[in-house]
Amino acid sequence: MENITLIHTYHDPYEYSFPVYRSGGRSRWSKVLARSAKYLAIAGILVLIISYFPSVWYAIRTGNGSIVASILRRPGDNFGELMVASGDKQIVEYQPAFNSALPTEPRLTIPSIGVDTTLQEAILENYEDALRKGVWRVPDFGTPYDRERPTILSAHRFGYLAWSNTFRRKNSFFNLPKAKVGDTVEIVWRQRKYVYEIYSESEGGDIADYTADLILYTCRALDSDIRIFKYARLLEI
Repeated sequence: MENITLIHTYHDPYEYSFPVYRSGGRSRWSKVLARSAKYLAIAGILVLIISYFPSVWYAIRTGNGSIVASILRRPGDNFGELMVASGDKQIVEYQPAFNSALPTEPRLTIPSIGVDTTLQEAILENYEDALRKGVWRVPDFGTPYDRERPTILSAHRFGYLAWSNTFRRKNSFFNLPKAKVGDTVEIVWRQRKYVYEIYSESEGGDIADYTADLILYTCRALDSDIRIFKYARLLEI
């Protein structure tokens, strides 16, 4: 209990006597400020935990890029068989107009989920370096310009300790599960803007449809080898 000291009693002949008190502890405002500072510190710690826990857990349970990239090591030798199993792929000659105002580096934008990032180009052996920076275009498949094979883009969902929440949402596939059929995807490639529309999706261990012009893919959960796939067709606009 706070220490209270009686100072004096003031007497007015026309009024009742009343005591005047002085607080012997810290002032009330000092306590309020100290308590507020403590709560703010706790809130800051909670924010940091929420921000970085997915990255820590992901690294512990999945070994980072190994699960994301493992599926991409398979289709090379038997790609023809996979294409046949998926169905006929129609090659469209359409190319969007060249625009010198567009960036020279390849970029990916998915407006519905807030992705807006540079595409990472790297050989298969260096996939982990690319995934640390964001979204990786898988080599040995197609490009937006050359569509004999689908363009495949892969990225982590939760990523690394160095990633902030803002970086994760803009430069990875953290929100890919929220992308819906009918959503558009934009890729700037060699100063041409390619616009795609998602027409299908699947979950599992393998790509289900190699006839797509564009395949987006990531892991579903922190401790699962199930992947999320989104399949898109190029729009002629």
